[in-house]
Amino acid sequence: MSEQYSRAVEISRDLIRCPSVTPAEGGALAYLEGLLGEAGFNVERVTFSDTDTPDVENLFASYGRGAPHFVFAGHTDVVPPGNEADWSHAPFSGDIQDGTLFGRGAVDMKGGVACFAAAALEYIREQGDGFKGTISFLITGDEEGPAVNGTVKLLEWAQAQGHHFDACIVGEPTNPAELGDAIKVGRRGSLSGTVTVNGTQGHAAYPHLANNPIPGLLTLMTALDGVVFDQGNDRFQPSNLEIVTFDVGNTAFNVIPARAEARFNIRFNDEWTLDSLKEKITGVLNGAASEDLDWTIEFRRDASESFLTRDETLIKTLSDSIEAETGRVPELSTGGGTSDARFIKNYCPVVEFGLVGQTMHKVDECAGLADIDGLASIYRKFLEDYFAAAGGA
Repeated sequence: MSEQYSRAVEISRDLIRCPSVTPAEGGALAYLEGLLGEAGFNVERVTFSDTDTPDVENLFASYGRGAPHFVFAGHTDVVPPGNEADWSHAPFSGDIQDGTLFGRGAVDMKGGVACFAAAALEYIREQGDGFKGTISFLITGDEEGPAVNGTVKLLEWAQAQGHHFDACIVGEPTNPAELGDAIKVGRRGSLSGTVTVNGTQGHAAYPHLANNPIPGLLTLMTALDGVVFDQGNDRFQPSNLEIVTFDVGNTAFNVIPARAEARFNIRFNDEWTLDSLKEKITGVLNGAASEDLDWTIEFRRDASESFLTRDETLIKTLSDSIEAETGRVPELSTGGGTSDARFIKNYCPVVEFGLVGQTMHKVDECAGLADIDGLASIYRKFLEDYFAAAGGA
């Protein structure tokens, strides 16, 4: 007889078995469409396109009507597994061994999506006709990719359809060590850019006939690397800039290259805006560049501002639910990277809470079955208390 697992674990396993590496849908959204549709959700799958990016399928599902309108948000796309021979369990097998579910996306974030679904399905089944309000799912296939044809456009589409959200939880793996450690109540902003220096290609033995761009680029990036942007504050850790590449595209030892470029990323707190940060970076580079240096800077368009959620009802209800189910009082954190919450914040208060993130993007990504069940219970408790507090159930 095969072992029986909880609904949350079964959904997690089924989603992992869908090879949905960005931008492939891989069957994950089709699976959710069937699961939620059978439970009475109105499900729509929407594909968005843009120049120089792949088309991406997304899913929006809603149940009920009127306020309060709560939305679970997440993604079913995953990063590539890398060399599958390095995995002890095939990355899309959904194998379960010794109380652990293995597979790409187990924590980032098919496990979170599965817990959303299991919690919502149980809650609305128990409420029956007495449920008042709306529960929605905002699921993208583009979070691990360019993030152009996913959540940002799905939010615009949902608003145009007349959906107005009151609060949102994103199911990213926020916990550093144990379930219940941390809720993300904000994120630092992110800004990336490319600095290019143009020179003149030539023979390394005849430097007077060429113009080497590398020393000039070194000067610029050394100046940028030396900037202390701020000391942080009681809301956010300090802003930090990292140089992530330094390239000339030159494989020869006897050729001076024609151009050199470096790329950087800065994670910044609320002491900066995108405009003030761009002005600061450009000013530093201008100050370091010699008059005859031919250089440019280009900022990527996928930049995001920092944000901090201050909705006490959302935060307290989730915190109390976590404490009730785990016994832990979660830290209210703004650390780490970024997520699609940076788009959702423009539509409603948003926080992030999901599984333990220690194995995300790694070989043998995995989640404990107890954590999956625990997260589903937290979400279930949250729904009950959130709608009760709002008078929706």
